[in-house]
Amino acid sequence: MDSCVRHLPVLCVFFTISVSVCSGACAEVDSDTEAVAGKAFKLGCISCKMRGEVEATATVDWHFRARGQDEYIHIYSYDGEESNIIDDRFQDRMEWHGSKKTFDLQDASVDILNVTFNDSGDYRCVFNRILSYQHYEYSTIASKEFHLTVVAKATRGTASIVSEVMMYVTIIGLQLWLLVEMIYCYRKIAAVGEEALRASAAEYLAIASEGKDNCAGVQVAE
Repeated sequence: MDSCVRHLPVLCVFFTISVSVCSGACAEVDSDTEAVAGKAFKLGCISCKMRGEVEATATVDWHFRARGQDEYIHIYSYDGEESNIIDDRFQDRMEWHGSKKTFDLQDASVDILNVTFNDSGDYRCVFNRILSYQHYEYSTIASKEFHLTVVAKATRGTASIVSEVMMYVTIIGLQLWLLVEMIYCYRKIAAVGEEALRASAAEYLAIASEGKDNCAGVQVAE
């Protein structure tokens, strides 16, 4: 029983995570960093709001620094309703792929259509977020940067394959461990229940026997 109680927080955390994932909770995932020339590519950028119960609005700006350049150039912006492609190099090639039907933007991902080798370089997305409290507003800025490499043909490194395999092995191992723990706890609880029933039955028989003896003593006395 102690083992079940000791591992209960772990089980609770696991099921909480599962529910969060199923309900679409915000999770910050790094963007892919390799695109294939001539195909579409999603520039991923997610910045989760720390206080989910606080109302907020946000605008997003994307910046690009090409290979050999020293400074970032503003290329794209989105305010929850309208997008604006600022740099002609991305004209008609950039589309919003982030949060929909909300001004509380947390996913600022965009698609680059028909990727070219000139799209290689550093990208930065910037969230300008305003948190609305009861009596005041608080402005925050969050940014993420990553380097994009454009290749002629998709490649998959050994590290990526090993990482994915290890992820699946970990998930399967965790599920098996939880199954064993649940079976162990069930048997432990069932054993305790049976022991309690036996104790109750013994106590009942003892009381009944004592009552019978008392009745016999009363009859003898008469």
